[in-house]
Amino acid sequence: MNYDIIVVGSGPGGYVAAIRASQLGMKVAIVERESIGGICLNWGCIPTKALLKSAQVFEYISHAEDYGIKVSGSEADFSAMIKRSRTVAEGMSKGVNFLMKKNKIDVIMGHGTLVRGKKVSVKDSAGKVTEYAASNIILSTGGRARQLPSLPIDDKKIIGYRKAMSLDVQPKKMVVVGAGAIGVEFAYFYNSIGTDVTIVEFMEQGLVPREDKDVSKELTKLYKKKGMKVMANSSVESVDTKGKGCKVTVKNRKTGKEEIIECDVVLSAAGVTPNTDNLGLETLGIKTDRGLVEVDEYYRTNVAGIHAIGDIVKGPALAHVASAEGITCVEAIKGMNPETIDYNNIPGCTYCSPEVASVGYTEEAAKAAGYEIKVGKFPFTASGKAKAAGVSEGFVKVIFDAKYGEFLGAHMIGANVTEMIAEVVAARKLEATGHTMIKTVHPHPTMSEAVMEAVAAAYDEVIHL
Repeated sequence: MNYDIIVVGSGPGGYVAAIRASQLGMKVAIVERESIGGICLNWGCIPTKALLKSAQVFEYISHAEDYGIKVSGSEADFSAMIKRSRTVAEGMSKGVNFLMKKNKIDVIMGHGTLVRGKKVSVKDSAGKVTEYAASNIILSTGGRARQLPSLPIDDKKIIGYRKAMSLDVQPKKMVVVGAGAIGVEFAYFYNSIGTDVTIVEFMEQGLVPREDKDVSKELTKLYKKKGMKVMANSSVESVDTKGKGCKVTVKNRKTGKEEIIECDVVLSAAGVTPNTDNLGLETLGIKTDRGLVEVDEYYRTNVAGIHAIGDIVKGPALAHVASAEGITCVEAIKGMNPETIDYNNIPGCTYCSPEVASVGYTEEAAKAAGYEIKVGKFPFTASGKAKAAGVSEGFVKVIFDAKYGEFLGAHMIGANVTEMIAEVVAARKLEATGHTMIKTVHPHPTMSEAVMEAVAAAYDEVIHL
């Protein structure tokens, strides 16, 4: 069969690209080897947030007396939490399947491989191979858990994120290797329901090492307060899985001292690897760099008619980035000359508790880029809404160019900040200055007032601090 566009991979980049192409009047097919919705919907973004919500509800119940409510006999039902998470994911997957039918997109199940002549060869579960042709092919095959040499994932004692959200039994002790978004989210979930958690991070900064140093420092402090052990600037040298549990040898990179930690299971959360193998890239001569497909600003590869988006191209491996790239790619194919994506205005969100959200330059990066800066900070301890809600941990930090007032970046840690960051993204998109933000009236009492107050602090006009 011939199509205008075939999309390989149905994650948040692939299915969004397919729908946009259909909206623009193109005949579209999508190839998926596992489940519609991809990793994000089935094993990533959505089911993890369901688990985190269960953990948050359990924390609320455990601290109900802080709100004047007496509750007795509550306990975390691990298997029920896992079941709810899977149910949520399955429901969302059915929703995307509905969107495929609604938009008249042909869904082809099987493993897709590029072949010459702008064709995709699809091998289904029964081993049958069928070729499909298209004027344009978009690769959106996502990524998988990155394996470290010292941490061979066996999904029994050394697990990846997929197994972490589908374990049969809650571990009593867990070592989490990697303190990025995946690591700290699972660390929070398991710690909140009673698992003894140790986090090992290679980078010196500690938790969420890509974030602003103040945010990293704050989250590390709060995680330690929750009872988690955080080992920064450390590496896992080996894991002995011969016995009933695991013996993890951790080395401090600064002192060289080694420590053995015993646990039931080790979670490898050391990032993702792009799924670019077995796609036929070499057959067509598509250029790659360190496993990532090379593309231009409209996601065109060096081979005419072949495009790539999402986790397999350079840029943040985030669902919303893949979706935006998919739309831009399709609109460019249609000849609409879309605006290219500004990768310096991509929000990053981590859904642990407290949440972390950021966009733009960190303070350190802004200085390194040569800016003379103004920095403002507003703690949630000074927020009436945060106090009333019992969530006064964290702060909002903003960074401006001192000369022109350009909004360089914002970094937040606290309750609901993943919802608040969109205001800053929009403000930066519209080239708002510090004074614009100060004069934007925010509703009271809200958590979002902290953004205005932090900006006011940068210009020595803060009222409630």
